[in-house]
Amino acid sequence: MANYLRLLKQSSQSKSSFFLFGPRGTGKTSWLKENFKNATYIDLLEDEIFNQLLANPGKLLNYIPENKKNEFVIIDEIQKVPKLLDEVHRLIELKNLKFILTGSNARKLKRVGVNLLAGRALTYEMYPLTATELKKDFDLKRALQYGTLPLSITGDEPKKFLQSYVRTYLKEEIQGEGLTRNLEAFARFLQTASFSQGAPLVISNIASEAGINRKVVEDYFSILRDLLLSVELPIFTKRSKRELITKRKFYYFDAGVYRSLRPVGPLDSDAEINSFALETLVLNEIRVLNDQMEMGYELFYWHTKDHLEVDFVIYGAKGFRAFEVKSAATIQSKDLQGLREFKKDYPQAKLYLLYGGSEEKVMESTIHLVPVTKFFKNPISYLVCQ
Repeated sequence: MANYLRLLKQSSQSKSSFFLFGPRGTGKTSWLKENFKNATYIDLLEDEIFNQLLANPGKLLNYIPENKKNEFVIIDEIQKVPKLLDEVHRLIELKNLKFILTGSNARKLKRVGVNLLAGRALTYEMYPLTATELKKDFDLKRALQYGTLPLSITGDEPKKFLQSYVRTYLKEEIQGEGLTRNLEAFARFLQTASFSQGAPLVISNIASEAGINRKVVEDYFSILRDLLLSVELPIFTKRSKRELITKRKFYYFDAGVYRSLRPVGPLDSDAEINSFALETLVLNEIRVLNDQMEMGYELFYWHTKDHLEVDFVIYGAKGFRAFEVKSAATIQSKDLQGLREFKKDYPQAKLYLLYGGSEEKVMESTIHLVPVTKFFKNPISYLVCQ
């Protein structure tokens, strides 16, 4: 698998331990093995290691060779043995060892208390690949269909990989960790939730459509958040002049995972599904750049009770921007309505409409019409002051 230069910056010369979270398949292990080649690697997905450390976390030191105690110690999938955190904390304090702790499930760590390492370990997150990282290998058409998980980019059969990816999560994470006893209901929920991609979450509607109790559906969304499989954007309410909805906007974290989960029938429009996949790619680009380059933005969306909407609002010391995303190649006046009204309330904001056409221009003197292909060639230029 190709080793793309990730935006995440950490050096084997660093003196600080850190957590590296991210859904499975985002490339955490490959990145660590490439950038920390001398580290001791402890994989808790290996049954023998898992069983021994689960039974006796105090034996962790036995897995660290004497001649490598000045190097990092990587513990992969730390959430499988949360009690190891006590031992890690002890070894940081007493032996001055450095650890990298990876995880794809925050639920167990929350329950046990990840704050045991507060002040002793930094926290980073790994995301699907971005256009910025892929550079010339970024293929928008392929990304819309299969997303940007590393094996979706480099694999020969991305569709089969994504189908297997969903099954793996159901089997290994959901069933293996006992997060729910009813895998059939959870699988039905995953499909039903896909119809809410890029939309405000209405839990009662999803519960009704999936035939599942509302409280159970709320728990299922909590599982998605803990497994880092979803993104929920809050509504932008700062100095609001209008009545806004309060619901959060939902996305599966990767366009390919979304497409794999989304049922398609005769009444479904491929253009509509593509539109939400494109929003997901844009959101991923913004999230990763904002996080890994420490831009300090807060991410929101805007939606009034009379159905005016802006897909993404980023707000912070580096700027104030609003983005609307349309997959269509031509733009009509009605497509500008959300940005137009947002500008009335927030004249300080810079406005962008990303679309599937080829012409770049300014409309109505304030709305920058940008081909989405151009956005992906240099997305950072649209996130910082110009």
